[in-house]
Amino acid sequence: MKAYVQPTETLQGEINALSSKNYTTRYMLIGALAEGTSTLHYPAHSEDSDAMRRCIRDLGAELEENEQRMIIRGFGRHPKAVSTLDVGNAGAVLRFLMSVAAFCPEVTFLNKYPDSLGKRPHMDLIEALQAMNVQVDHNDGRLPITIRGGQPRGGKIRVSGNVSSQYLSSLLFMTPLLNEDSEIEVLYDLKSKVVVGQTLEVMRQAGIQVEASDDLMHYRIPGRQRYEAKDYVIQGDYPGSAAVLAAAAVTKSDVRLLRLEENSKQGERAVVDVLQAMQVPLTHENGIVHVKGNSRLKAVEFDGDHFTDGVLAMVAAAVFAEGTSRFYNVENLRYKECDRITDYLNELRKAGANVEERQSEIIVHGRPEGVEGGVEIDAHYDHRVIMALTVVGLRSKQGLTIKDAHHVAKSYPQYFDHLRSIGAQVELK
Repeated sequence: MKAYVQPTETLQGEINALSSKNYTTRYMLIGALAEGTSTLHYPAHSEDSDAMRRCIRDLGAELEENEQRMIIRGFGRHPKAVSTLDVGNAGAVLRFLMSVAAFCPEVTFLNKYPDSLGKRPHMDLIEALQAMNVQVDHNDGRLPITIRGGQPRGGKIRVSGNVSSQYLSSLLFMTPLLNEDSEIEVLYDLKSKVVVGQTLEVMRQAGIQVEASDDLMHYRIPGRQRYEAKDYVIQGDYPGSAAVLAAAAVTKSDVRLLRLEENSKQGERAVVDVLQAMQVPLTHENGIVHVKGNSRLKAVEFDGDHFTDGVLAMVAAAVFAEGTSRFYNVENLRYKECDRITDYLNELRKAGANVEERQSEIIVHGRPEGVEGGVEIDAHYDHRVIMALTVVGLRSKQGLTIKDAHHVAKSYPQYFDHLRSIGAQVELK
């Protein structure tokens, strides 16, 4: 599917923010790891959360669901023995379930997306699992991956955190169920610490005891614990909302996004701070972000590691800012569905943006007068790239055509519908 994004001067209306993908997948997992019945209110619907639904069902969880809630009867530390699991293109789901699969005799994770998830590395988690009495067959740290477990052991565990925090989250979810107490040491550096905070938050809500150091580099986890079956309410999603907010910021707008908690632990909540620093007229009160855009923005500098999944949308806004913006400490963007630095900036240049890259930085020389557009660009099968390029298309002089735009469904299936509901001129064919 292609998205034909036409120049759009004005956006106006109200949108209920999508439910958080990150929280939905985490609550689904702890519901499956509990023995008993948990209820999730307002679960997200996306390809990623659908991958978690599919996989925990295959592993023995029972799910009942309507539009507003999901009931999960979990399997605890005794998942059903299955031969294969299909995580689709969901990297977090793969990594979280690699540790859960250590309780199974033998599970192979399929490689359905060789040009996307199939290229992403998982070696740091593989090495940690191997040290825990789990045999792992793999393709140089990539899919397909076969886990041969059954008797994983706790103890002292070391895992690198300088590529992805998902390796650590994976181990945190499974270690409380082991017979032994565990200590986890994070090596080198830890990316996306805020997301680890979300993991700890949902674990503690489920009654799990975890002792974490202030810098989140060391953990003590007692073994023989059980996840409690509970009710959970899932908050609105800042990563998906980032692109909608950016679209409102670069146009003349009067747009309200609902269900975005001011005190959320989502790192991408920082996109509101970024837009305020860009001098975008907005308020954030009572869970509502209200943008009254005038299409005038100022350049900013921000540490992007704190809001990884919002960086591309903020870069799109910075394309039209007065001055030079810099987003630094973002090297982990290179290890996502695509290289979100090189691949994304190449497409921005095609649209007419003036951007530079460093190994861990994105530099944007703003063009307040707009960009030319009028080209077809490649989103590299990446939902965040699709959303961010749409923002650029709305402010371009000739619009943009985005290839493979259907991949936005990985996290935000309603994205184009929501944009069109507030006036964005987008045609899908």
